[in-house]
Amino acid sequence: MDLPLSGNGDPPAPPRADAVLLGFARALRAAGVDASAERVHAFLRAVDELRAGMRADVYWAGRLTLCGGRDDLERYERVFAAYFGNVSSAGRVLTPAPPPRLRLVLRDGRVPRANGRDEHHEAPPTAALASSTEVLRHRDVAELDAVEREQLRRLLAAFALRGEARRSARRRPARRGEVDPHRTVRELLRRGGEPARLRRHARAERPRRVVLLVDVSGSMAPYADALLRFAHAAARGARTEVFTIGTRLTRVTRELSHRDPDLAMTALAAAVPDWRGGTRLGELLREFLNRWGQRGMARGAVVVLLSDGWERGDPELLGAQMRRLHRLAHRVIWANPRKARPGYAPLAAGMAAALPSVDAFVEGHSLAALEQLAAVVRGADAAPVEGADRA
Repeated sequence: MDLPLSGNGDPPAPPRADAVLLGFARALRAAGVDASAERVHAFLRAVDELRAGMRADVYWAGRLTLCGGRDDLERYERVFAAYFGNVSSAGRVLTPAPPPRLRLVLRDGRVPRANGRDEHHEAPPTAALASSTEVLRHRDVAELDAVEREQLRRLLAAFALRGEARRSARRRPARRGEVDPHRTVRELLRRGGEPARLRRHARAERPRRVVLLVDVSGSMAPYADALLRFAHAAARGARTEVFTIGTRLTRVTRELSHRDPDLAMTALAAAVPDWRGGTRLGELLREFLNRWGQRGMARGAVVVLLSDGWERGDPELLGAQMRRLHRLAHRVIWANPRKARPGYAPLAAGMAAALPSVDAFVEGHSLAALEQLAAVVRGADAAPVEGADRA
């Protein structure tokens, strides 16, 4: 790819190392690692003290500052490998990530010589290696080549999807909260009636069930593989259900239970009979509600539809079933890959009929958009639908 120089003849500034490292932290959050602002700040300070151009130093700086427990280590390894390449326990690079293929071209068509570069504009090697990944996060999935799709698959494999937390009826021991009379009395008896500290408990929190309805019709073909791999990563959670919709409704949670993404995609391909067919959203949504949703799967759940909204059936039926779904579910989210296109407006009959019953209408065309979708599902960013009549 050719990059023209700026108007004053200087080459454009390369991606800053901090921007790349912050993108890495965002990917970790999408993978389920609790990379808080304090941890990210400590990570950046640690990298500054070490050699930012060495992947081994960045690896250990992130592992020691961003990971809060054993569960985070596996996710950290996957995300780091997708961003920078694998690093052994000794810090030696095993599989180097390819640098971005960029070529500077002067305004008169000349290519500057390598020995004439200004050291002020040189990016650290780590930033150069990961800048292609940072750019990839915002690229439309439909425009990626084979190499970029493979890199995207590695990043999607590290995803984690967790439903919005809700307070359950169960209680757990806590330092603050209501007095637990049973545990307090047991402690007094154990001490023979001597004064003892009051035992307390609080309501436990558990994530809400997440239900994904993934459109695999012909109009969604450029995005189906990425969205299903996103669903595979989400299905690792115990409270996630996945269905495909097209001309038929197929429950594929079992097929996506394989840990290996490629095995899961193979099993799913054999189970889904309506690849690249038409779309009957209204009828299939009614079937889902009658067979599963009404019986409890959608009650209090976060339901996510990943579709472009093209409807071959009756839009009024879709609107009626969406209203029915909205009454059952805690939240209804619609992710549309076409939403990111310039000048997009929800004018398709199906999309227009569904929007009044949608709580959040988001994009779904890129890795960054899917990260944003994961945040909306968690309840971290619950922006309402613009222009929707929610009377």
